[in-house]
Amino acid sequence: MTQMPSLAGHRALPLLDSDVLRTFVTIAESGSFTRAAQQVFRTPSALSMQIKRLEEILGQPLFVREARQVRLTPEGEMLLGYGRRLLKLNEEAVTQFLAPALEGRVGFGTTDDVGTRILPGVLAQFARSHPAVHVDVVVGSSASMLQRLDAGELDLILITAGNPGQEPRGEIVHSEPLVWVGREGGVAVQRSPLPVALAHQGCAWRGMALDALDRAGIGYRIAYTCEHSAGQEAAMLADLAVAPFPRSLIRAPLRRIEQDRLPPLGDYQIALVKRSDLSEAGDALAGHVVGAFGETHR
Repeated sequence: MTQMPSLAGHRALPLLDSDVLRTFVTIAESGSFTRAAQQVFRTPSALSMQIKRLEEILGQPLFVREARQVRLTPEGEMLLGYGRRLLKLNEEAVTQFLAPALEGRVGFGTTDDVGTRILPGVLAQFARSHPAVHVDVVVGSSASMLQRLDAGELDLILITAGNPGQEPRGEIVHSEPLVWVGREGGVAVQRSPLPVALAHQGCAWRGMALDALDRAGIGYRIAYTCEHSAGQEAAMLADLAVAPFPRSLIRAPLRRIEQDRLPPLGDYQIALVKRSDLSEAGDALAGHVVGAFGETHR
């Protein structure tokens, strides 16, 4: 008869307390025991004792304490990633059992730039939290998304803010620099007139790029036009043109062009627009979207 290996003599690993993890994450994100104490309604000394105990359990220092702030040690930075994930998983588990079950269908529209980059994670997390809600996703231009929202075909949309002729609507959930991008080692940026790949008429990226080039007196030709940012990316990969592109979307072999080569473009923003009669399921999805963009800023 085969005997199972004995666990006798093996020391059980300690479990990380959720309350202590929440304290640790709050201190790390605020950079101060005092500010963190105000957020969790405890005294700085109580938080200090929690962190001291956590450091003893893990056998590693987690913070470097300086005169006016604290910063994470390498071990603290590692724990921060685990802590955020554990707290989020704990929240999802509790929500699954205690929150009222949501059902229904939500129509979600997005542009194809930053919106689609966060979409897989958002939809996966939302499906785990609300498995009875069906989400129908449509990808298109900001103008078409707004039309479909106003026609009642969509419940919430992500659009580029500041497009020509477009009224300010919704909540700004993301802002980042728009920069000039080309292929690593490419020669498109050296050509004259400058070949540029742009989105369709009425896109904020297009207007920002052409205004900047005109102000700088740089000659250009529109070498490639496409409704989707994937088309601009293809033109840059082929070294046919340079293009205005969000900094977070740059992937090798593309690279940001040196700032002294072409004029600055400024920031661009993404807005979340919702129907006025948004359902509870739609409102829950909107919260996941806002939270996902918040993660990208950390």
